Amino acid sequence: METAPGILVIRMSSLGDIILTAPVLRNLRRRWPDARITMLVKPQFAAAAAKNPFVSDILPFRGLISAVGDIKKGRYDILVDLHANLRSRLLAFFSGIALKTRYRKDSLARRLFVNFRVPSPALEKHTLERYLEVLDAINVPAVHREPLIGDWVMEAGPPALKKGPKRVALLQTAFLGDSVLTLPLLEKIKKVLPDSEITVLTRPETAQVFASSGLAAEVLADDKKVPGTFFKNFFRLLAELKKRRFDIIIVPHRSLRSALLARLAGIPMRIGFDSSAGSFLFTHKVPFSWLLHDLERNLTLVLPLEGDTAASFPALREAAGPLKFPGLDGSIFIGANPGSVWPTKRWPKDYWARLITELSRAYGTKVLLVGGRNEVEWNGEIEKAAAPGSILNLTGKTGMEDLMGLIRRLKLFITNDSGPMHIAVAFGVPVAAIFGPTTRELGFFPYGAGNIVLEEPLACRPCALHGSKKCPRGHFLCMRLVTPDKVLAAAKDILDKENISGKAQRDSGITRKIC
Repeated sequence: METAPGILVIRMSSLGDIILTAPVLRNLRRRWPDARITMLVKPQFAAAAAKNPFVSDILPFRGLISAVGDIKKGRYDILVDLHANLRSRLLAFFSGIALKTRYRKDSLARRLFVNFRVPSPALEKHTLERYLEVLDAINVPAVHREPLIGDWVMEAGPPALKKGPKRVALLQTAFLGDSVLTLPLLEKIKKVLPDSEITVLTRPETAQVFASSGLAAEVLADDKKVPGTFFKNFFRLLAELKKRRFDIIIVPHRSLRSALLARLAGIPMRIGFDSSAGSFLFTHKVPFSWLLHDLERNLTLVLPLEGDTAASFPALREAAGPLKFPGLDGSIFIGANPGSVWPTKRWPKDYWARLITELSRAYGTKVLLVGGRNEVEWNGEIEKAAAPGSILNLTGKTGMEDLMGLIRRLKLFITNDSGPMHIAVAFGVPVAAIFGPTTRELGFFPYGAGNIVLEEPLACRPCALHGSKKCPRGHFLCMRLVTPDKVLAAAKDILDKENISGKAQRDSGITRKIC
């Protein structure tokens, strides 16, 4: 079919599944740029579906008979059924549309697995992959197979301010990893508004991350976690924001407190995510999608200012002066971060000890162990269990600037889902990341090529957004099934690509430079 067809896409619920249709819609529009693409959804999801720029119009489902009448009036050429239940099958049957395609839900396989734990290869496919398979029947190439930033347009708001020198605030008071993943947004703001001065409001422990970027004119510290100072600190920050008379504030952090600070400060243009607890206080709301990496998700916040969201990690400044730690020399090129605030994000101690012992023996080097003060005991137990002389343990001995300097010198960083993981990525250090209770679909996996995520495809994952104190199922298989041998193989694969050989190869005369 070479002419521009009328296409009806049926996906009535839920919100997550509707969001997942974006690559299908993008591919349809790529194949037929002038096609009339209508999406049939339940009324409560109509507003969300309408945010997709590839959808021409929305058809709310108000009952089977009514919907059949509306479909017949639409005179569609193609029907794409992404719902695949009895109702959508009846709609397709009575639609009178000649060309139909339907995705395979594999409901029976799903029920057998849930009720009786009967495994099936059909369940290994992601829902998005199943959606894309429907395109084969209508000869549409699945060129776009992943979600992209432009899949969902921002919610309408007041006109954007004219470009020129502006006073801009960036409010990010979340964890270390969240702050690192905000750096590309900071760099993008600087490019979009080149003559503007940007003030970053962040936690004291993450202030150095933004200061090292060289992109912020000022970094303000928010001591919101100090006991007994919540209201005092809130009004102190509010006074600081008012005093600076900002024109624009951009808020990646999705808390009511952050949005309230922006609104009470009287800042004219307030940009944040539509899923924020205080989204009603923003002038410009950008759709939040779990399908994007957090770095890309943050970049969508420049959409009210600029259509282009392409960016990369900005360079971070070196530490001021050489790193001076006993035992630290140029021979150490592997680092490990075994700790986490969340116990379920911690790979077992005996696994770490075995891995580090094997790496030290294979490459003839100590492994640098890093972590915060609250991880001293955990990492100390790993050091005791590992082979003597295999670890240089600097846990709890580094500030943020030193930590960044230590990670930057490495050729491999092995870590859990954590803030230091994102620091390594920002410096271009290859990462082997162990994911257990969290999954890459939450958007916090190590960004970019050359990094490896080690995880097991368990139905109980993810069990939490960040992690928890203990495994809800009691088995902790998400971590225990990621064995030391698997992580060791990933580490060797990365080091091979970095042109770094093991000790046995070097001893046999095959040498490679480590710099």
